[in-house]
Amino acid sequence: MDNTFWTFVGLILFFVLIVYLKAPGRIGKSLDDRAVRIRKEIEEARELKEEAKQQLAEYQRRRREAEEEAKDIVAAAKREAEAMLKETRQRNEEYVERRTAMAEAKIAQAENDAIAEVRAAAVDIAVAASAKVIADRNSGSSSGLFIDNSIAEVRKRLN
Repeated sequence: MDNTFWTFVGLILFFVLIVYLKAPGRIGKSLDDRAVRIRKEIEEARELKEEAKQQLAEYQRRRREAEEEAKDIVAAAKREAEAMLKETRQRNEEYVERRTAMAEAKIAQAENDAIAEVRAAAVDIAVAASAKVIADRNSGSSSGLFIDNSIAEVRKRLN
């Protein structure tokens, strides 16, 4: 009996002890449990990946909707600005037309007033000249009443 024999006996006892303690079953069960756990993790990872894909698609859809909404808002703002600009231009044109009409009316009134003043001045000058001519011609006392009446009547008719 040498050392090789006792080593062989120790090896056999080791294998018997391993079989007695059911180490291969425990190792197999441990490996099976680990495989099941890995499968669960892989399945969870797949589910998370699918969920992430769905969320990504949802976010992209929302982004596209937001971009479309932003485009719509910008287009509406442009239309509104154009409408406001058009309305402002129209108001300005109407204002200028009103102011022009008012200025023309004032000018026409000033012309009428000037014409009336010139006529009145002409009448006054004509009446004064007539009075002087008649007074010079008729220096008598009885014709003075007739002259005053004639001058008053001329003034009424000319004004």
